[in-house]
Amino acid sequence: MESLKTPTTPRHFSKKHEGTPWRLFFATICALLGALSFGFVIGYSSPAIPQLEKASLLVGEQKGWFGSLMTVGALFGGPLGGWSLEKFGRRMTMKVTALPFLLGWILIATAKGSTGLFLGRFLCGFGSGLVTVCVPVYVAEISTSSLRGTLGAGVQLLITLGILSAYSMSALKFVWTEIAYIGIGLSVLQFLVLFLIPETPRWLLVNKTKKEAVLALQQLRHQHADCEDECRDIEEGLDIKESFSWSEFRKPELSKPLIISVIIMIFQQFGGINAVMFYTESIFNSAGLKDGQMATVVIGAVQVVGTLLACLLMDRIGRRKLLIFAGAVMSIACFMFSWYYYKISHGANAENMGPLAVICLVLYIIGFSLGWGPIPMLIMSEIFPSRVRGAASAIAIFVNWSCAFIITKEFLFIQETIGPSMTFSMFACSCLFSVVYVWKKVPETKGKSLEDIELFFLGKSMMYV
Repeated sequence: MESLKTPTTPRHFSKKHEGTPWRLFFATICALLGALSFGFVIGYSSPAIPQLEKASLLVGEQKGWFGSLMTVGALFGGPLGGWSLEKFGRRMTMKVTALPFLLGWILIATAKGSTGLFLGRFLCGFGSGLVTVCVPVYVAEISTSSLRGTLGAGVQLLITLGILSAYSMSALKFVWTEIAYIGIGLSVLQFLVLFLIPETPRWLLVNKTKKEAVLALQQLRHQHADCEDECRDIEEGLDIKESFSWSEFRKPELSKPLIISVIIMIFQQFGGINAVMFYTESIFNSAGLKDGQMATVVIGAVQVVGTLLACLLMDRIGRRKLLIFAGAVMSIACFMFSWYYYKISHGANAENMGPLAVICLVLYIIGFSLGWGPIPMLIMSEIFPSRVRGAASAIAIFVNWSCAFIITKEFLFIQETIGPSMTFSMFACSCLFSVVYVWKKVPETKGKSLEDIELFFLGKSMMYV
């Protein structure tokens, strides 16, 4: 393991900057409602598709398109979100995300055929792409150094809560139109609460005035906190007068964090999460648990618990250790999945081996939820300088959604070509490579200010790799 050291000592913001955390928690929760809406969109297809098929609104390949169109929409939403972050601000971009969610859910709720369903799903995906760029950036920029990991992991926590909420709708006997109306309500609530929180001080310092930035800090900290001092510390680390051009990504201080963020996004998707979720119902069935709806609810609950644990550990253990541990757990689980499907293909009794498969499934989901679920977006929101954070985050999110689309679209072809055993071996190797990459290349950002992280990539501060 390599350490980078220079004579410059990293700056740690004083505890006096933190004030009371309740205002910060309130602003974070308001912002995270966008992540809740995103999770609800992901989970909607699970209870809705069987009902839509029964109503003859989706037939044959249309079911697959209804699921994947969300990913297509997100591919367009992510880059636009990055541009909007810099042009109109973090809070305004979060407000804009509510519009495609609202229109999308209205189209789905009132659909009389596949066209309305497809267009609605695409718009909800577009809003999801916007959310994955703007919400992590907003939370990172308003957080204190000591709470940024916990609050940043809250993005994934609210996504998993949204997924679990949608999964539970079927068990509670809601029909697909009623679930869509709940999505409409979430979109409206998401929009309204954003009027209660300020723009991020860092964006205001670059684009508005210092006075507005100090007022925003007072809303986030406390009126008696030393917001002037914190504002000066932030200002010292910002290139307020320096404009951004895309050619700057050739500079090492920008290309290095971009490469790190892009690669961990690739590893997140090629770690096999979509494949594991695809096999969830069949794994539970093989263990003798025939209620597929209950299986998805159980896995959704495991994701929530695992991500909540990640929130509690993020600022205690650190990002690197959690990623390394989670990658190792996921790799072991995928190798065990590979062995399971190898034995099944050679005549082993699926029911006898079912409990082992369920244990592997739960182990994998816990590992993913602890590390490779929340941390890639958290690191993305931390390691870029403020003036390029929107553009760089848009690139990273575009890569993430592109990989998600490839895996979702080609997974069935891959497993039919090489079989599920080899497919899971491939995912296991990917998880193993991710552990090595994080150990060698990803710096620890726990407890560091965003300005300190920027200084590290400029070679002017000390952090460990």
